Amino acid sequence: MTSNQNNNWQFAKAVLRKPFTIGAIAPSSVPVAAELAAVVPNEGAPVVVELGPGTGSVSDAISARLPTGGRHIAVEVDGDLAAHLRRTRPRVETIWGDACDLTGLLDAVGVDRVDAIVCALPWSLIDGERQCAILGQIAEVLIRDGHVSVLAYPHAHWLPRARDFRIALRGKFTEVVRSPVVWRNAPPAVVYRCGQSMSRAISL
Repeated sequence: MTSNQNNNWQFAKAVLRKPFTIGAIAPSSVPVAAELAAVVPNEGAPVVVELGPGTGSVSDAISARLPTGGRHIAVEVDGDLAAHLRRTRPRVETIWGDACDLTGLLDAVGVDRVDAIVCALPWSLIDGERQCAILGQIAEVLIRDGHVSVLAYPHAHWLPRARDFRIALRGKFTEVVRSPVVWRNAPPAVVYRCGQSMSRAISL
């Protein structure tokens, strides 16, 4: 079995095991992964956090862009997928945990500030309270000039939770830019790039 086939098999098992927490029918494509990873600084020694890495397709794009000396921390709520990432991508610091507890999870590995966050969580399946909790955690750890990339799906655009998420996103960040639709993905996807947390802007 090739690496790609193994990733697809692991993803399919996760979908069958927890169909209402995955939010996609296949791992992110190379074009989507590249779009998400574009917020990763390519110089210095940045700390990058990935939320919802799944089988690691986006992780590979992050690792390809991350400079030597950078730190890549992935937070995955599914224990089997977290174990798969540890086996197949040992250079990524994989944490089995919930993004709602991000500050605590990062504190446990000695991190209190993050340069970029790449997020592929299934926002249209997450209730509003948890959405706000996760965004609050992201804003808490992101440096003032850091950026966040967020995956979303146009077909879910009008779902109540997807609509609530866009409102929450624009309420948390002063800069929110949506990419063109990436059709080479199943399903087609867009990426939101966000910066300048409102909470930090107000406190400074």
